[in-house]
Amino acid sequence: MTTMLGVSLAGRDVLMVGGGAVTARRLQRFLDDGAIVRIVSPELSDEVRLLATTHRLVWDPRPARADDVGDAWLVHTATGDAQTDAAIAAACERAKTLCINASDGAHGSARLTAQTRSGDVLVGVVSDAGVDPRRAGRLRDAIAALLREGRLPLRRRRAGAAGRVDLVGGGPGPVDLMTVRARRLLAEADVVVADRLGPTDVVGELDPEVEIIDVGKRPGHHPVPQEEINRILVAHARAGRRVVRLKGGDPFVYGRGGEEVAACLAAGIPVDVVPGLTSAVSVPQAAGIPVTHRGTAASVHVVNGQAPTTAATVAAIADPTVTTVVLMGVAALPRLVQTALAAGVPRDRPVAIVESGHTPAQRTTRTTLGDAVAAAGAAGVANPAVIVIGDVARADLLLPAPELIGDATR
Repeated sequence: MTTMLGVSLAGRDVLMVGGGAVTARRLQRFLDDGAIVRIVSPELSDEVRLLATTHRLVWDPRPARADDVGDAWLVHTATGDAQTDAAIAAACERAKTLCINASDGAHGSARLTAQTRSGDVLVGVVSDAGVDPRRAGRLRDAIAALLREGRLPLRRRRAGAAGRVDLVGGGPGPVDLMTVRARRLLAEADVVVADRLGPTDVVGELDPEVEIIDVGKRPGHHPVPQEEINRILVAHARAGRRVVRLKGGDPFVYGRGGEEVAACLAAGIPVDVVPGLTSAVSVPQAAGIPVTHRGTAASVHVVNGQAPTTAATVAAIADPTVTTVVLMGVAALPRLVQTALAAGVPRDRPVAIVESGHTPAQRTTRTTLGDAVAAAGAAGVANPAVIVIGDVARADLLLPAPELIGDATR
């Protein structure tokens, strides 16, 4: 019968007997735990020698003796010689020191688990009868995959830990386009403060006890002001909760993430940001439009359509080597087009309007700058939409990419 224990080796003496391939694979794990490692071995492999030099480890270049066990908390023996390893294991038994015998794991007093980590949760797998590292490793990998997908219950059940805020970029909408870190943080969250856009489906997968606060904005309708969102984040974190601020796209691309980070820092709340796929790139990509393309567009100008049209934006639209991407710009399209045409931008400059990118409702309207307002009106274009202006918006640039991805091109 094997009992699994979570043992901290930080600041404690660990003796590694042997300097070959097994030691090389396991040494870094002890170093990551903060152990004080000493190595006894006549020779070291190149990998072990590098680690020993890098971490300034004590190395005794000789065969191990029973008295080497000394005051070690843990001994790992992997000399490649079963008799030597057994003798060291026996010395550990007499000294009441835990020993991992790599030559015969079933006869050591301790075993290393096949382990995986998700945030502050560490999961170890070990066989109870016999030693089967391949089976343990495969099971570990399966658990790790579930942890990455946020499909295991990672949320804390005991209060008392410090609260924090994580701004999570959810990308354009599909859950499988979120980052591994984003999924893990959502699985650990006590409170999720969510926008209208982005991966809203993932909210339905959360633990029923997780509090969901909807602060989504719609054009002309902002029911929860930004100052109130900031207050909500700080208040829940101060109450010791882990808060995820779930946003569509990337928090720092027209997501007011900087304001929320500043509010947390001013209140002394730990805060971090997880990037997401910004719609400025991912939504055009869903329609087969690269925002840069060698020989066509060398730079990108990203515009907030709700802001006044600046001279820099007009210059970008006028430059045939620049792609202009307009976010939140459906209502502003007439003003933007009028200003650009008045500045002398060619009427035949290609334009693509991609609605509901990366969703079943995705639709692309391809037109030109001179006809963009009429084409958008005829198509009934509506938010959420991304407007792409520039030669990369030509329908023939990457044919047959739109057909391959099922793009409803107009």
